[in-house]
Amino acid sequence: MHTAVFTAAAVWMTVLLGASIVLVIRARSLGSRILSLDMAVLIVIGLLVLLSDVERVPYFLDAALVLALLSFVATVAAARYHESEGELFR
Repeated sequence: MHTAVFTAAAVWMTVLLGASIVLVIRARSLGSRILSLDMAVLIVIGLLVLLSDVERVPYFLDAALVLALLSFVATVAAARYHESEGELFR
């Protein structure tokens, strides 16, 4: 049962990751690209957590935590850049 649930979750998250990558490429506005890239990173974080559970190793959780922190900082910086129309630091 555990393997079937993992497989279904991994397949579904991979499909969602592909859809979000397509959205990053095809989005017209910068705001939509920022949001879809953030969504892609969150899906990768979820895949890392699933992999950590299956492999029973904690270092994938460390990688997921670091990726989440970097994603947060990058999203805040991109939103600030988008809001100030090209000037990151004022």
